[in-house]
Amino acid sequence: MRTLNVALGARTYPIHIGPGLLQRADMVAAALRTPRAAIVSNDVVAPLYLDAFLAGLAKLGVGTTAIVLPDGEAHKNATTLDAIYDRLLAERCDRTTTVIALGGGVIGDLAGFAAATYQRGVPFIQVPTTLLAQVDSSVGGKTGINHPRGKNMIGAFWQPQLVLADTDSLGTLSDRELSAGLAEVIKYGLIRDLPFLEWLEANIERLLARDAEALTYAIERSCANKAEVVAADELETAKEGGRALLNLGHTFGHAIETGVGYGQWLHGEAVAAGTVMAADLSRRLGWLNDADFGRAVGLLAKARLPVESPAMGADRYLDLMSHDKKVIAGRLRLVLLKRLGEAVTYADAPAAEIRAAIESCCV
Repeated sequence: MRTLNVALGARTYPIHIGPGLLQRADMVAAALRTPRAAIVSNDVVAPLYLDAFLAGLAKLGVGTTAIVLPDGEAHKNATTLDAIYDRLLAERCDRTTTVIALGGGVIGDLAGFAAATYQRGVPFIQVPTTLLAQVDSSVGGKTGINHPRGKNMIGAFWQPQLVLADTDSLGTLSDRELSAGLAEVIKYGLIRDLPFLEWLEANIERLLARDAEALTYAIERSCANKAEVVAADELETAKEGGRALLNLGHTFGHAIETGVGYGQWLHGEAVAAGTVMAADLSRRLGWLNDADFGRAVGLLAKARLPVESPAMGADRYLDLMSHDKKVIAGRLRLVLLKRLGEAVTYADAPAAEIRAAIESCCV
């Protein structure tokens, strides 16, 4: 097991990474305020892991409520959130009940937002079971739901008490879901960790083959990068750079997810295609040369991720992007690449160049 910490003063919490951690009910129980927990999962993950997880907690005297939701991004909405509240209320869960997310990024975001808002905030634990959740969404405290006009537009920052990432759970992922997670792994190399990017170029086939050592290293390196960024800019308030840099490809990618309909593209797939758009725009601004643009696109393609975006028309993309959370005073701040391993936030990209990057990357 590897352990990292997200350093947030009195709210510092550990990220544990390794095999067999879903069987470590003792680690979960030790983080509870009282021996009462509500476990939120979905109808794909629950049949695989929920019963054993509940049994482990029961042996330690923890009373549990299981809340099983439908799977998929299409259900990350206010209706599903209300279903969580209904169960918490029906089971008379109080302010000391810990909400535990057992699943991927959608479950983590939903359960986390429920924890942030139920009775004005209850304790929260992340038990991510997908690669994307283990390397990104379970760490850092971003929670929320989607709105028909934009992804993740309603939410709260609510840090977990603990993140427990069991690498064995990756064995049940589909190849498509594994690749979607690799989009967020590659992101860290592109934005701030060139040696990691070079390692990924040399080891992408090992990751696709689910080599345990390679996956553990990639998860740990990704979490270390994110923990460092979050500790420095928890609420994404830095005027330049900061936590916003973690959104490379996300402004374009969120437009894809919203435009084609939530759940049609996996989040990581949309981020990959969006990253190509961001890299193309960076090249148009004279920051990336053709060779480095090719390296970025080539690595995403080797990870079996889409590098072309759906053709919705540039006007539709731009309209959807105007709802992005990084729009400040009417100006869209994009995360772009000054060079491989160095990202910046930039609000002065000419509209014509943004449009050209969109159009060149669409099929």
